[in-house]
Amino acid sequence: MSVLAARIEGIGFWTRGLPSWTAAREHVLTGATPTEAAPKPSPSLLPANERRRAPETVAVALEVAMAACDAARRDPASLPSVFASTHGELAITDYMCATLAQEPRSLSPIRFHNSVHNAAAGYWTIGTGAMQPANAISAHEASFAQGLIETLAQLADGSEAVLLVAYDGQAVGPLAQVAPSEGLLGGALVLAREGEGAWLRARLVPKDASGDARNGPLSQWAAANAMAPMLPLFDALARGEGEARLPAGPTHDLIVEVTRD
Repeated sequence: MSVLAARIEGIGFWTRGLPSWTAAREHVLTGATPTEAAPKPSPSLLPANERRRAPETVAVALEVAMAACDAARRDPASLPSVFASTHGELAITDYMCATLAQEPRSLSPIRFHNSVHNAAAGYWTIGTGAMQPANAISAHEASFAQGLIETLAQLADGSEAVLLVAYDGQAVGPLAQVAPSEGLLGGALVLAREGEGAWLRARLVPKDASGDARNGPLSQWAAANAMAPMLPLFDALARGEGEARLPAGPTHDLIVEVTRD
């Protein structure tokens, strides 16, 4: 794979204690103490009834997506989007499995509607009125890296700018034993072929198992979430430069470099 590059136009971030990209950057640069735990995000994109019904994973995905678009000064409806999640909505998956085993006729159609892996992408395109393509990607530990590769490939193929959104939530019930994840985490990037902002350059390399590079402040703060593999990049983004090694599959890592020019 050759080097793929893009300009970073906008960043969104949310996790408990660090409910914005501003708070996350301050935590990395100054060691600022995270705030106390807050309720789930409540994205203004959705009508009030939908905000109440939307699961936490959808809420955090839409929150960071809109924050990245606002920072980039881009109309959300104009952007193709890539949504990456390791597990999707595990709480609803656990509910559905338990209900089907015990009282299958009582399964909630609304909760089933929120169980599909592209639920966040669907809410986003409906809420923004976007008619651009929206992809939903899952690749276990490599979910974020594969989402980033897809985003950069779309830019290389001619898209002017693309929105990447990554998120995962809390695992519950028996699934927590085989698909562990704690807390709530979301991150988003608006990447463009040209323009202002720092450069992001990525290339695939053979996997290196010599050590764990997840030692930055954000990587440590939300280490137990299934989307934690993205956090070394967000640590570098907070510093304005640096390099991150992201798992991209069984045999490869994705080296992502952030530079100011």
